[in-house]
Amino acid sequence: MNGVEDITIIGVGQTAIEREKPADTFADMAYEAVTKALDDAGMSIDDIDNIVTTSNDFWDGRTISSMAVNDAVGAGLGKNITTVEGDGTFSAFYGMCRILSGSYKNSLIVTHVKGSISDNIHITNGIFDPIYMRPIGLDSLNTAALQMRRYMAKYGISEEQCAKVSVKNHANALKNPYAQIKKTFTLEDVMDSRLIADPLKLLDCSPISDGAAAVIISGEESAKKHKNAVKVRGVGYCADAYFLGDRDLADANALDMAASRAYESAEIVDPLSEIDVAEVYDAFSYMELMWYEGLGFCAPGGGGKLIDRGVTEMDGKLPVNPSGGLLSGHPVITGGLIRLIEACLQVRGDAGDHQVKGVKTALAHGVNGACGQSHCVWIVGR
Repeated sequence: MNGVEDITIIGVGQTAIEREKPADTFADMAYEAVTKALDDAGMSIDDIDNIVTTSNDFWDGRTISSMAVNDAVGAGLGKNITTVEGDGTFSAFYGMCRILSGSYKNSLIVTHVKGSISDNIHITNGIFDPIYMRPIGLDSLNTAALQMRRYMAKYGISEEQCAKVSVKNHANALKNPYAQIKKTFTLEDVMDSRLIADPLKLLDCSPISDGAAAVIISGEESAKKHKNAVKVRGVGYCADAYFLGDRDLADANALDMAASRAYESAEIVDPLSEIDVAEVYDAFSYMELMWYEGLGFCAPGGGGKLIDRGVTEMDGKLPVNPSGGLLSGHPVITGGLIRLIEACLQVRGDAGDHQVKGVKTALAHGVNGACGQSHCVWIVGR
């Protein structure tokens, strides 16, 4: 096996994203996602020889959190199992590398989270430096607000332009049966929603969510056996500086490098014209505009112009987040893997009511760390 051009995604599965799933344990959610992915691939757990679970001790409220789902994902059957802590796109990358090693044939990637039983403020405060940054109360919300303010100030982006992302993605979610929030909002609704951390308003922020997802990654041989196989054309990832003060929060340098690596592998020269649909990690409305720039859809500071021109609408030049994105449901850890699942469904023509016509090439994007510290970009196609 030579490289990513030999890799295929042969099965996908996800639970509905909900504000809370009180009747489901972590294992219940993981089992549902895995069962759907196996059914989608026409396989049984006996066909899987490598499993990668994705979880986080803080979000799960227990040490060695992966052990809560081991039996549910088939690890008790003597299979190799490893754990990744972070966004699901990175665990999928790890699972792909295990296939490329030649040691395994089929990797099952599983992610889960129950945000409903977690405390986002205290958990995300824990990702910062314990000496200098945690004591001043930094968390995912107030640092995102800092980044949004810096981004708007540097490039002249308005709050209204950011709000248009929320309007677009919530409207798209109406057609997605897995989405958590299915409601139409106007620009005025977003602008008038409750202030969370200036300038972030409630409808600029993704919601608290529960959910799980799974994908099965295999070699090129499987493409001949599985009708739903989607080819991986390129993957790239990159991490930026840990300390927020060591980078300009208005720029997405790590994403620019991750995307460049993925495009080079996929032989994509002009992403805006060569990619048919993109699923982008929109934890906050302004982030989608920033990621347009890092993904090469426009020049730095041009994200606002793209949304103003409407090229990211469902019938526009490049549909972005036709699923509704994370603004319509954000199970942390699972969010990026769902972007990859949605990209695969679009390529297969199986996205249902939110299917974009004529998709041959799709992009999926995941993020780790505060303010987009690290990024993972996948290009998939027929």
